[in-house]
Amino acid sequence: MSLVYNIFYNLAKLLARLCFRMRVIHPERMIESGPLILAANHASFFDPPLAGICSRRGVYYLARKTLLKWPFFGPLFPAMNVIPVERDGNDMSALREVIKKIKQGNGVVLFPEGTRSKDGCLQPARAGIGLVIAKTGAPVLPMRIFGSFDAFPKNSKRLHFPQITVVLGEPIHFSPEEITSTSRETYQNLSDRVMEAISSLKIE
Repeated sequence: MSLVYNIFYNLAKLLARLCFRMRVIHPERMIESGPLILAANHASFFDPPLAGICSRRGVYYLARKTLLKWPFFGPLFPAMNVIPVERDGNDMSALREVIKKIKQGNGVVLFPEGTRSKDGCLQPARAGIGLVIAKTGAPVLPMRIFGSFDAFPKNSKRLHFPQITVVLGEPIHFSPEEITSTSRETYQNLSDRVMEAISSLKIE
């Protein structure tokens, strides 16, 4: 971890515990070395750091390029392992960078739904994460975040402080036969399998 990442990592963990009484179910399932895709549902701006602090190592994130223009925080995002992506999400250069980081043995947080849910409910998966799986062969750790929508939903200007719980699923390992095809149908099927794993996670 860089110094900047380490500072914000520990700050995020502290705030998550103090403000949201965050708990992590099955933390032992986290893979702490080697290539990894951390795949989570997406209902709030809080989801990237909430997913990231479940790992003890530094992981990478996708974020809109416009966020890099924020005062103070914007220039710090590259040191916080942020990979900038165009707002419409159809940014192949960003996907290539994600694939590169994973092949180098890093963990990357991705959201199969592609964008934040408007109502807190799970959305259908998009094909993007399936493409990354096919290109890297990396294991996928499904994660489901409960409570982040209630804390700070899309288009809200008010912050609430419910308890947040993150449930980690069993890692998914894909066989070479499952990822040999380069068709969009294959990518979508891989994405759907990850989304099904996320939707099956419950608070115990």
